[in-house]
Amino acid sequence: MADSREQDAQREPRQTTEQQEQTHEPMVVPDSTLPMAMPDMPVTTETPPQAAVAASDAASRRHPMRHNLAERLPLLSESDAPPTAGRREVELYTRTYSTLLRSSGPIAVDALEQAHRNIQSSLHANASSPLPDMNAFMYSTLRLPPEIVSVSTILLGQSRTIFARHGLAEHLEWASVSAPGRRRRWRWDGGERLVVYVGSQSDLDDLIPTIVAWQIEWNKLHLLLRADDALRERVLAASDASTAAEIAAIREALHIGEGDWLRLALAWGDAFWPTWQRVAAGKRDLRLHLLGGTYLGYSRSARRWWEPVAQVMEAHDLYERPVYVVSSNLHSLANILSGTARRRRDALVSFIEQGNHPELLPELRKLQAGDVRASWDNFLYYVARLYHAANAGERQARNQEEHQRGITTIDGGGALDVGVQLIDLSKVNAADLDPRIHAVAGAMPHSDAVILNINYPLGLAAYHLLGQISAELADLRGVYILGKAATLNARIGDVMISDVVYDEHTSNTYWFDNCFSSTDLDPFLVYGSALDRQRAVTVRGTYLQNRGYLDFYYRENYTVVEMEAGPFLSAVYEDAFLTRHPQNESVTMIEVPVDLGVIHYASDTPYSHAHTLGARGMSYYGMDSTYAATLAIISRIFNRCGEAHVPGAVPVPGAARR
Repeated sequence: MADSREQDAQREPRQTTEQQEQTHEPMVVPDSTLPMAMPDMPVTTETPPQAAVAASDAASRRHPMRHNLAERLPLLSESDAPPTAGRREVELYTRTYSTLLRSSGPIAVDALEQAHRNIQSSLHANASSPLPDMNAFMYSTLRLPPEIVSVSTILLGQSRTIFARHGLAEHLEWASVSAPGRRRRWRWDGGERLVVYVGSQSDLDDLIPTIVAWQIEWNKLHLLLRADDALRERVLAASDASTAAEIAAIREALHIGEGDWLRLALAWGDAFWPTWQRVAAGKRDLRLHLLGGTYLGYSRSARRWWEPVAQVMEAHDLYERPVYVVSSNLHSLANILSGTARRRRDALVSFIEQGNHPELLPELRKLQAGDVRASWDNFLYYVARLYHAANAGERQARNQEEHQRGITTIDGGGALDVGVQLIDLSKVNAADLDPRIHAVAGAMPHSDAVILNINYPLGLAAYHLLGQISAELADLRGVYILGKAATLNARIGDVMISDVVYDEHTSNTYWFDNCFSSTDLDPFLVYGSALDRQRAVTVRGTYLQNRGYLDFYYRENYTVVEMEAGPFLSAVYEDAFLTRHPQNESVTMIEVPVDLGVIHYASDTPYSHAHTLGARGMSYYGMDSTYAATLAIISRIFNRCGEAHVPGAVPVPGAARR
């Protein structure tokens, strides 16, 4: 890996010799005043434009960190009807809903629809078409609770106190509901009101466009039914007893593909035809009401989230242990370390065979015949989720086995629906480990370290939560971020390893030494490729990007589009240095007192609308990249724990940080 870093330094210098000697100080480079040519913008200089561009390019080559990416983000021309949207339309949209939500009363979602269409979102490419955009509709449907079809008002707030202050203390007695594709705390009054907790600004940037997109597409479908009386009557009369020909006629008249129709049927479940009858009955006219809130309210939410975690750590005397923080899901680490799925191999195979699962049974037969290179362990891990979801007794037995092996799962408190796992490595049994760990990392180290795994915080919630964790822990040794991302140059299932991150929240460009490289993933990947030395951009929301944005990032060699790395790096910065994270700067974090790693697996390809898995789900076929990344993280932690116990070894970064 050292040779790789030396080559990278030659390829793109990051520090001067003098700056390298300042081992624990960030290199913050002020914004350059040199002119820089921007797409669709004139060069502000008296010299000829070609000369200005050449001079700027030469300066950039001499000082690769001199110009922050924010300076060059594309703005549109002053045309009243721009052919292609860019940064300005996105900023106008976010300002529009941010200012409207300040109102003391509810606002109509249709007031945001035109601003939403104007951004020409890559995720909602056909927002302005009269025909349905099922990609956007499915994406939104999976990220909203099913009760959205019956409510008229959505109330947003930061805490129980905020809701109580507005006369809604009884909301805690309302039914708890959830969305299959996004973790948030929702409550439904059984009638026309939904309550949702907001844990960070990113919740607003994610939730508001999702609701607007959902309403736009619902109303398109309603208009198609209203314009065709015969079609409307067929939908009102349809049921599970309808023939395949009748259903196909309805689907084709609504301009919905067969695959999207099946996915919608899975999402709506038993309410499929009743929901279609709701579509036929009327358009949606949702209203949003943000019940106040403050920036410090997000910090209070993070503190409340930590309270149940602190209680468990105190009860098990874990506070003074070395801690490695991982941002991941809550099943991969536990599966690899506990062996619960592998011990149930026969039961899991029988579960698939008896259920005649349409996707997994053929894969099982291929594995049994040796016709595929896929991992048996990955297959069992995926089946185990379905198995335990269908068998409450087995789920309890699994939880007990994990607890005996030092794995404790905690539901975080407060507004943030972010689960936590505490894994005491001193209680993990080496015989239970995934055999791939032994093949790469060797024997399990004797260590009293703790892995603190947090369940994929969204956007700026990552900043608040890692800040809270860092403030509480005395010996933070490593921070490892695993997440999914859109890729502009790779394929679904590939793994991207970035060492540069541009953060849209702060307009900072972070340069850091990623502890992972492609060689760490190669032993575990079967189908995908591991691509290191990538550049990532942390966007504000999945809907808040368009072709102009993506084209610009791609031209600047930013090929990974995700939502958490920037906020995590901002929190790491504040735990490593004496100041709060800067704004609109290029920041070098090569020397930080924690082991730092960022891995993303490709789940979307925005340049191909046929491959947006946020609307379709990675399913079993995402297991290869997910578990390869998780295995690499565990191997890294084991190696660091082993180094910490070697006599005469160099101290692990962070071991004496406080």
